[in-house]
Amino acid sequence: MTYDLTESIALSASPEQVYALVSDVTRTGEWSEQTVRADWDSSARGVGATFTGHNRTAEREWSTVSTVVVAEAGREFVWEVGGGRAVWGYRIEPRGDGSLLTLFTSTSEVTEQFFEGTYGEDAHDQLAQRQNAARAGIPRTLARIADILG
Repeated sequence: MTYDLTESIALSASPEQVYALVSDVTRTGEWSEQTVRADWDSSARGVGATFTGHNRTAEREWSTVSTVVVAEAGREFVWEVGGGRAVWGYRIEPRGDGSLLTLFTSTSEVTEQFFEGTYGEDAHDQLAQRQNAARAGIPRTLARIADILG
């Protein structure tokens, strides 16, 4: 079971303003449904830089290491979680005096293999929970980003 989820929101902020916010992983806790804090792992930024996200739901707490795979100022910021188990990112397009911000996530066969090895027969249900959480959380995340940008 793999999935691709995408949702967009129109913003009054410029693509540069949007990128400056969403690429500052240390602010992720301000808008994320599950990530309460993220910290850069070194002074490196841009493609290849890593950060650790500290996450929480009502059921559990966990941390993940992510690697930035795309960092194009004013256009796109993308990272892989846990060596490619999931991809998350933002695409930014100019729209009139503002921007269109798209938040997306996807999983792959690597994700399925990891979940099968970790959860066994419960892997499908565990992946479905992650997909449902992302589907519900993405629009709320985008709304919070819109509120922050004004």
